[in-house]
Amino acid sequence: MELNVFAIPGTSRENKTGSWRVFWPKYLHDKCIGCNNCVIFCPEGCVSGSGKGKEATYQADPDYCKGCGICAEECPVNDIEMVREEV
Repeated sequence: MELNVFAIPGTSRENKTGSWRVFWPKYLHDKCIGCNNCVIFCPEGCVSGSGKGKEATYQADPDYCKGCGICAEECPVNDIEMVREEV
């Protein structure tokens, strides 16, 4: 007998998970090329923004960012650095 049971995943929008992080993405806005990789690859969907270079407005929502660093890893110009969260 085959069971087809699927669990519905939770989302960080329902659970503020920002307090879990140890590191925080710091968007430098120096070399940003506006590729949107940080938005596309964020597993929590908490990065937003637009623009390039000094005009860039990208940032992570502190209520939901877990500090996983995927945004920094996927940035092709290394314009995001992970810094230790200050308490």
